[in-house]
Amino acid sequence: MTTTPAQLCRPIVVGVAPDTSKRMALAWAADEAALRQVPLHLVHAVTGPAGGYGNAAGEHVAKEALAFAQTRQPQVELSSLLAEGKPAWVLQEEAQDAAMVVLGSYHLSRVQEVFSPLSVALPVMAHARCPVVVVPEPEHLTQQPRYFVVGVDGSEHSAVAVDVASQEAALHGAALRALYVRHPHRLGVVEEPATEQECRRLLSETVASRAESWPEVEVHHEVLTGHPVEELTKASVHALGLVMGTRGLGGFTGMLLGSVSQGVLHYARCPVITVPLPGQPAREHEHVPAAH
Repeated sequence: MTTTPAQLCRPIVVGVAPDTSKRMALAWAADEAALRQVPLHLVHAVTGPAGGYGNAAGEHVAKEALAFAQTRQPQVELSSLLAEGKPAWVLQEEAQDAAMVVLGSYHLSRVQEVFSPLSVALPVMAHARCPVVVVPEPEHLTQQPRYFVVGVDGSEHSAVAVDVASQEAALHGAALRALYVRHPHRLGVVEEPATEQECRRLLSETVASRAESWPEVEVHHEVLTGHPVEELTKASVHALGLVMGTRGLGGFTGMLLGSVSQGVLHYARCPVITVPLPGQPAREHEHVPAAH
């Protein structure tokens, strides 16, 4: 994926958590902005009425976050927004002109993730036209040599994910593990050898056609058998990040995201980068639950 001048000036948008001890997403976003040489836009939303204690507390949070980002990456151009409204709605608006949106994750339960007004990951991921990164707390341990993981299933979404994963690997001087996970419940015993060969062909063709723009990236092709969520999560335990398409061949119509993307979001302990198709309109993501 070639970066255009228009994309170069788009900022990375990061959602600022009200808990000032939660700084992993902000640190990740600041470091990424430095690597990409783009501005960083900090967004903090307050849901209470305008004025009074709510805004005073919000101003304190925003000021502390700005100081943290400036100290961590002094060379990055910074801006901030303190907005009134539900965080998911505010961030969806800010995502429209962003190169990337970065959010924190505290591993809420599935019920909390869908219905809590404090949760913003799923609605933002469902609507954003740019990659969305969910960075977990606390910090996870990576391994040397460093690597990213990308899930490939032969779909157009996973092909675009390879673009982003290759770029991330190049920026970080890391290797790339491209994984195709075969679900055992979909395989017949007689057809298994042929199916594995087809999986390897799809994996190789998808990666070769998209990763050629980054010849410096060392790519490893792996075909695994098991549940995609479990295998991708295990493979990315010590990764710099796990890159996924927002939908793939394992998705179900009417869901916010593909079923694998949702599962990985709940279980991964490394940053998860979800990538939509270029130019995909937000209205194609159906049934976004309203926060109450």
